[in-house]
Amino acid sequence: MAEQLLRVQNFNVSGDGFGAGEGQSLERPFGHADPGTMFAWCGATASWPMRTDPGGSRGLDDYLTRDYARNIGAEIMGRGKFGPQKGPWEDHEWQGWWEDEPPFRTPVFVMTHHTRPSITLSDTTFHFVDADPATVLAQAREAARGKDVRLGGGATVIREFLDADLVDTMHVAVSPGVKLGSGSRLWESPDELRDRFHLDVVPSPGGSVVHHLFWRK
Repeated sequence: MAEQLLRVQNFNVSGDGFGAGEGQSLERPFGHADPGTMFAWCGATASWPMRTDPGGSRGLDDYLTRDYARNIGAEIMGRGKFGPQKGPWEDHEWQGWWEDEPPFRTPVFVMTHHTRPSITLSDTTFHFVDADPATVLAQAREAARGKDVRLGGGATVIREFLDADLVDTMHVAVSPGVKLGSGSRLWESPDELRDRFHLDVVPSPGGSVVHHLFWRK
């Protein structure tokens, strides 16, 4: 069987390394960060999955947008990517930010200290797991049925898997012009990871982000 990679795909951070700001809420999933600015590069591509009008850019940005779903059989995410609630679940009726048609279309493993029954919405099933990264990855790989597993974020969860040396490849789009100052931080500098990863740094043709492509040494 081919190796099942754990991949970070199209993860966006500010120029100072934050994936989200402070003060996450139902109305502001990224806290004080403006996702419209940080995600503009992929929203402009022809392959952006939520595009409703024809057109869009081709080239490198579009290639990376298309790669998001390629050969992915499951996703792992932190609780903050599912919703803004903290602590025990008080409202089981609320089922995440994506309404009835989540974009994942695979099993999704939500890491949380407060488990709850699994939820199926269209062709996405969310499982709520309280376990260490290696255990969650083993569950996700089994559910992925031979395909790769995407590590969806946020930054805190990606750091946990990096610190456990479980990440195989990573694409991080850095917005050099955006500085958040606080929030959920992936790194102080991408150079922190050069001891374990090869790194290619490629400016986006659109100019708004710089793509950082890591693969394990």
